[in-house]
Amino acid sequence: MKKFNLFKEIIITDRNVLTEAINSGKLFGIRVDGNICYEPFTLDDILIYRGTPDASLPIETIFGKNYQVLEDNDRVLIKAFSNWQEIIGFNSPRATYDDTTADGVDEFSTKEMENIGWHASEFNIKYRTLVDVLEDKCEGTLICIEQEEPYQFSGLGFIDDLADARDVLFEYCQREIQRLINEDEDYAQDNLNDDELEAAEFFKI
Repeated sequence: MKKFNLFKEIIITDRNVLTEAINSGKLFGIRVDGNICYEPFTLDDILIYRGTPDASLPIETIFGKNYQVLEDNDRVLIKAFSNWQEIIGFNSPRATYDDTTADGVDEFSTKEMENIGWHASEFNIKYRTLVDVLEDKCEGTLICIEQEEPYQFSGLGFIDDLADARDVLFEYCQREIQRLINEDEDYAQDNLNDDELEAAEFFKI
């Protein structure tokens, strides 16, 4: 997955296209790739701005105090990290997973992936582990704020191909649970409780 750290990234959008959107009076969004989009937003629309701004304001201030905006000939450069809380709000309904709280990821947005996470937890496979697998093996975008000192991280994950992600998670859990059953006495076949047996059956073990 590609990491899009708002602390480091400058979003570049076309000034004419942006001006047209502002003057339209319609609710629009600015994506992380700088493209402008309109409702209804899709799973591909990872936004750094969503709204209907006051067209009478100059571009430098039109998005509010939490955005840094600079006009550069036919381009508009935008830094958006200060508006992170609002960015979470208008992106989270479309995110595959939410890693914005101190508790970390505790569910997936699709029923199929959530079923995998739920059953995997019977073998103590954490959502954090599954997210690490997704970020390593799948295509997508992690929009976040991250800094080293003091360490801070908050992010939303968007997977490009949900069917592929489902298969990647299923196969990982299947291998890992089979390994635990073979190698860990606590998870030996004869020691499994009903929930663990149900989970093993779910993963076709």
